[in-house]
Amino acid sequence: MENVETLIVGGGPVGLAASVELSRHGISSVLVERHPGTSLFPKARLVTTRTMEILRSWGVQEEVERAGMPREDVLAVGVGTSLSAGDYLRKAAAIAEDAAQSPTYTYLCSQDILEVIMRRVAASAADVRFGTTMTDLRIDPGGVVATVIADGMSTQVRARYLVAADGGRSSIRERLGIAVEGPPPLGHMVSIMFDADFGFLPPGRRAALSFVRSTPGGAIEAVDNRRRWIMQTGYDPAKGGSADDFIEEYCLAAVRSAIGIPDHPVEIVGVMPWLQQAVVAAEFARDPVYLAGDAAHVATPQGGFGMNCGIQDAHNLAWKLAAVLRGEAGRGLLDTYAAERRPIAVRTVDESLVNAMITFQMMAGRLSMHEAIEQQAGRRGSEGLVLGFHYDSAAVVPDGTPEPAPADPYRTYVPTARPGHRAPHLWVSPGVSTLDLLGPAFTLLTAPGSGWAPVPGVKVVEVDSAEWAEAYGVGPEGAVLVRPDGHVGWRTQGGDHADLEKALDVILSRT
Repeated sequence: MENVETLIVGGGPVGLAASVELSRHGISSVLVERHPGTSLFPKARLVTTRTMEILRSWGVQEEVERAGMPREDVLAVGVGTSLSAGDYLRKAAAIAEDAAQSPTYTYLCSQDILEVIMRRVAASAADVRFGTTMTDLRIDPGGVVATVIADGMSTQVRARYLVAADGGRSSIRERLGIAVEGPPPLGHMVSIMFDADFGFLPPGRRAALSFVRSTPGGAIEAVDNRRRWIMQTGYDPAKGGSADDFIEEYCLAAVRSAIGIPDHPVEIVGVMPWLQQAVVAAEFARDPVYLAGDAAHVATPQGGFGMNCGIQDAHNLAWKLAAVLRGEAGRGLLDTYAAERRPIAVRTVDESLVNAMITFQMMAGRLSMHEAIEQQAGRRGSEGLVLGFHYDSAAVVPDGTPEPAPADPYRTYVPTARPGHRAPHLWVSPGVSTLDLLGPAFTLLTAPGSGWAPVPGVKVVEVDSAEWAEAYGVGPEGAVLVRPDGHVGWRTQGGDHADLEKALDVILSRT
């Protein structure tokens, strides 16, 4: 029997993120994924600003940017009867708006490319096993014992904790009897990946995402913005539709109808049926098993939130598992995973549902093209949701200050170092952000000469900047304690080591 501290089931972006983060915290893990390799289908494309910050902390931000699509070319949305129809309208995103909020920003990098990068990073420090299936799971007082099979050989793996990142149809969630909450499925969908030359389209008709009211209608998404594209469309079983209808001839006709040129050269690369849902698991944990990503929540694809929300689940969970496994935290710290991440998942799924409703109205003709483009483009900016979320749990020490209240909390991000919020970004020197000063341990940010000194498990970083002190809301003797996941855990205008130790005891559930 093999022994490991954490077993991860699922080798998509969420499972790989959990593996990377656990390794960064010095925790051993085994990741098992039943497929022989990373995804061949670009199920997701959007990498949000917050996820790009996490990738930056791994040292792969620039690699992802090179692998992705030029942001200024493709972060736009379009609507029309077809891509070449006279009523087609396009609106570009205002890409400069989030420049001051982060050392990076939203990118488009298709999941099939992103997973290759993530797998390499994960496998450099952990045991990552593709082509390996978990066939049995037993929970006992010491953790879990899983039976895994690879190349016809069966092995048992004992782990103290298990991270279930095995997707929206999670067998582990079903095994635990955890229900999902939300509306019935919103639609039976099919993704058609195809190769075609869109060079005939003028720049004003090139967009990362275009909604077309063709037959059968749907969305055209750029995968590499050169020759590889996806059409998202659907069928209605109540009207006799089936995924079996999507033979090559039908797919070619659907794609050409969306392009608006009946004989345009098109090659069908792949077809993938899927169910559009907006659900959240009733529970995120049954110790020692913790759900993450689609196993815990499934958002509609509108907005591109699903993969990103899952990666941030892993980012939140990994440091907590590490602290408990190292004996630095009480068991109660793990209870804050669900307390923190489930409300964020509910809000994220709800916002994706709003986006889906706008799309349904547009496709049904209940919005004019002008109304549709304004609503679709208006929902592309979501930095309030992506960066402005905060945690209220026992792993945060409140300081009594009110949270920001922007008029549009979906679009508008208001930087704040209020406990529970993501530590704000500021440039402290050329090319160095405050975010680059953080993690993977606790970080105490303070002004030079404030008198704060390191304590076990906490590094002290002095930031010589009046702008920083103002943005973080502290004076010359104040300090801000940032958790390993980049969220503020405690803020004080002055104190001593005993106060810092007391704050750590609260955050780490040691009292």
